[in-house]
Amino acid sequence: MSEVLIDLACGPGRDGQWRGWFAAHVRADALRRLGLRPDQPGAEVDGPSPPGWWHAAAERLAR
Repeated sequence: MSEVLIDLACGPGRDGQWRGWFAAHVRADALRRLGLRPDQPGAEVDGPSPPGWWHAAAERLAR
């Protein structure tokens, strides 16, 4: 296995719309070289969510 492996999947959701999923797997040695530990806790929300217009603009630009 390489240091980074990305799995991709897509298919229709319950509503018939197509959805995509991905998972990223990174070897522990690669994380350590970046100063990270594999047993570090995940990221946590530390502030309020951006305003609604920000989300709408991001979705519009994604298309």
